[in-house]
Amino acid sequence: MDTSHILKIDDEHKIIFNDFRNVKLDEKADLIFVDPPFGIGFKGNLQTYNRTPDALSYVDVPRDEYSEFIRDLADWSYNNLKNSGSMWLLSGWNNLRLVLDAVEEVGFKQVNHCIWKYQFGVFTRRRFTTSHYHLLLLVKDEDNYVFNKPEHYSEDVWYIKRPYHRGEKTAGNELPEELVERCVKTSSNEGDLVVDPCLGSGTTMKVSIKTGRRCIGIEINSALEERIKTKLSSVL
Repeated sequence: MDTSHILKIDDEHKIIFNDFRNVKLDEKADLIFVDPPFGIGFKGNLQTYNRTPDALSYVDVPRDEYSEFIRDLADWSYNNLKNSGSMWLLSGWNNLRLVLDAVEEVGFKQVNHCIWKYQFGVFTRRRFTTSHYHLLLLVKDEDNYVFNKPEHYSEDVWYIKRPYHRGEKTAGNELPEELVERCVKTSSNEGDLVVDPCLGSGTTMKVSIKTGRRCIGIEINSALEERIKTKLSSVL
């Protein structure tokens, strides 16, 4: 039985509050963008990536379940993506090997492995400070995918500042719109369908509306609904 709660923005944009594994799309995506939980399991590690649990309850995946989770995510994404589609998948370094193994196992081809370098990583005493994310650009067909080159000489290390939301209740980690927009514009065209199976605070939805893409967001944490509405209010 489908127990999804659906927030309909308009005919071309909607959010499904459910586990993505329970959702079957009526139309396959041109682009899947996903920043999933990192599966690092305890507060200290979450803080390494500034993924600090707060009033809106950041939902992570237990470490011993992460291999199965990321395999399910890769498989779901592959099956819900057009043959000409692309996927941007974000990861920390802790479980990167599991992520790489999962996407290869289900059939994805890796086009790029980009790095997002951000400012002000969390201070550490006995290791180098973590101040980057991995962004994997994945496709089903290496000869048939959208790539709108953002600059004449586009490099695979991106220096983009983190957003700060002083005094706001957030999703624990919210990506910069600039980062999401770079991925969305590079790997889709206006009118295309963008899907985010771990929507979080709604950044992918906001960017899709701003750039003329259709969008379906899926989010397991219904406590984020008001945060999503607040974020989208500036583009509606």
